[in-house]
Amino acid sequence: MAVVVATGIAADGSREVLGLDVGDSEDETFWRGFLIALKQRGQHGVRLVISDQHSGLVKALERSFQGAGHQRCRVHFARNLLAHVPKSHGDMVAAVFRTIFAQPDAAAVSDTWDEVRDQLAKSFPKIGPLTDEAKTEVTAFTAFPRAHWQKIWSTNPLERVNKEIKRRARVVGIFPNPASVIRLVGAVLADMHDEWQAGDRRYLSEASMALLYPDSDTGDIAAIDSGE
Repeated sequence: MAVVVATGIAADGSREVLGLDVGDSEDETFWRGFLIALKQRGQHGVRLVISDQHSGLVKALERSFQGAGHQRCRVHFARNLLAHVPKSHGDMVAAVFRTIFAQPDAAAVSDTWDEVRDQLAKSFPKIGPLTDEAKTEVTAFTAFPRAHWQKIWSTNPLERVNKEIKRRARVVGIFPNPASVIRLVGAVLADMHDEWQAGDRRYLSEASMALLYPDSDTGDIAAIDSGE
């Protein structure tokens, strides 16, 4: 069993805790129930969902958030990439892969991705199909303002939330039931939410958030195109 947490960024750029639950993090049915509950409580207008690549979660997203983009965490993907190369070459591959995310605009990111793909596939053939399949999702962040990229291209901000949850949970050790987990984790998240709301500084600036509302979107994005 796992504690799952959803956080989000509101239209004004402020950060919020959206929900939590306890269940099987590999199970699509559990994830669908969690996502549908968020929608029933008023979650709407989702532009981008950032997550790792758990199969159950990805399938649930495809059915629950029609039209939203999906950003696959670049950190998790990099780990998957390194699993296909010898450890002696890991630092080199990681350094080459990071060059993709140092580019100034969406076109440069796309071109560099293709260049890195071709360069690495010459020595490590399995990397070719892996990067081809993942490109759209791992680079979905490029459809958003440049100022947002570092905060939306991975799940790192949520990992920091998880770290605090784990720190508090270790003190208890064993929980007798899911309700006891939710009471403790809920208290931790409530404190975080209040701290985020009371802060003087928004997570994303008002000016950069204003760029998200043009009359039409023209950037490529890993769209979730079916829903319920």
